[in-house]
Order: sequence, then structure tokens, then C-alpha cells
Amino acid sequence: MASRLPGLQPVAPGDWLRRDDAFTGQMIHRDHLFATKRDATLAAPPHTEAAQSLLLATIVDHLKRDAGYTIRDSEIIRPDGVAIALHDEPALLIAARLVQEDLLLLDRPEGSPEHVLIAGAACFPASWTLAQKLGRPMGAIHMPVDRYNASIATRVERVAQSLRVGEPVWRANVLCYNDPELHQPRQEYQNRPFNRDLPVWVRVERQTLLRLAQPGPVAFTIHTYLVSLEDLTPEQRDTLPPAVRNGGSLSHTA
Repeated sequence: MASRLPGLQPVAPGDWLRRDDAFTGQMIHRDHLFATKRDATLAAPPHTEAAQSLLLATIVDHLKRDAGYTIRDSEIIRPDGVAIALHDEPALLIAARLVQEDLLLLDRPEGSPEHVLIAGAACFPASWTLAQKLGRPMGAIHMPVDRYNASIATRVERVAQSLRVGEPVWRANVLCYNDPELHQPRQEYQNRPFNRDLPVWVRVERQTLLRLAQPGPVAFTIHTYLVSLEDLTPEQRDTLPPAVRNGGSLSHTA
């Protein structure tokens, strides 16, 4: 699969979603953003309820293998002790309050050549907004991204169409910011300020694609890791290409 740009690899069994040592802090931040910036962080149109419910059910099934969660009929208690009710809110919001990942739902409307973003819960966007991306096909979503041309768009769509239920794939994206804030929304083509002489934070996104049903929607998940450049060892810093250290980005599979 290495030839299927952008660097997609199969996910190891049981490793679709991850819980790391930043779980508690990130979940507190996510809960706060959903409570105070709901319009900016959640897009759950009523016509996508079936896809949302399917994603939630898939996530709950995945969490059954994580002993840190207590799963009951009406609620799930997260590893940080917060109880999340399994009713009275959009299924996408419930799912996004259970895990560290931002969650996006894609589907291919009948007659459409591309998958379209139909819903999303995104607390930690890296210089994009749900409002601008919702309803767009993948090629248009990535239009402002460097090196994302028509050829790559075609290959990405081919990958999306070839996904099999229960067989997720993953890739990684690396960016550098001066600001450690995870919530970084920006309009398309809005410049992201960066000064190499200021403190630098390395932001790594682990992105996965999983088909939830055949035919049916695809879940795109984003798990964000953040570390100060100064906290990396010299060997780790040397693995970052100069373009990344100078504020650019890199898509890779490490």
C-alpha cells in the first residue's frame, strides 16, 4: 500500500483509535470547546443521523477492548471519570466526547465522483474550519494544501472507494506552530503566522480512514500529538525536514 499516496498504511488490529498520556487534558479541552463553541466544532446535519449512529456504535465496540472505560446501557464513563450519556445529543457529539480523535464523516452521494464531507466534530483543526469544508468533495476540501493536485486527488478518492469495512488505514501529517493551542481554526488561504526564532511546537496528526458499512460512510479520524521542539532529542529533531522546522508541513507514515 506504500504506493497509494499519501503514504497510507494498514492499521494494526485494535489500533484504530488511541488513548495516550494527554487524554485527560485533551478531553477537558474538548468538552469546553463543545460547550462554548458548538457551532464551530460540531456539524451534525439531521440527514446524517444514520451515519453518526453507525460511527458511535463502531467506536463503542472499539472501546470495549479498553479497560479504562466503563460501558453501561445508558452511559459510558471515560478513563478520566467523566460520564457521557448515550442519548439526548447528536450521536457524533457523543462519540467525539468519548475519544481524543476529531471525527469526520465522508460519503459518496449517488452519481458523485468523489466522497463528500457530510458531518464532523473537530475541536483541534490545524488551520481549517468545519464551516468551509462541510458539503465539499475531498478535492475541494484540500484545494489550499501545497502539493495536493488533481493527480493526488484522484488517487486519494480511489483509496477511499477501495476501503473495506473493518480494515482502517492511516497516515501522518507533521506541522510546526509557535502556539501550543490545539484549537487552530483558520479560513482558507489565511496565512498561518510562524517565526522560527520563537518557541516551536511540533504538531503530529495521526489520521485514519475506516469504512463503516459497504456501501456506506467513511470515518476520517485525527489524533493530535503536540510536543515542544526543545523537548525532542537532537536525533528526533534531525528527522524533521527543514521545511517543517521552518513552519511548513509534511505528510508521511512515521
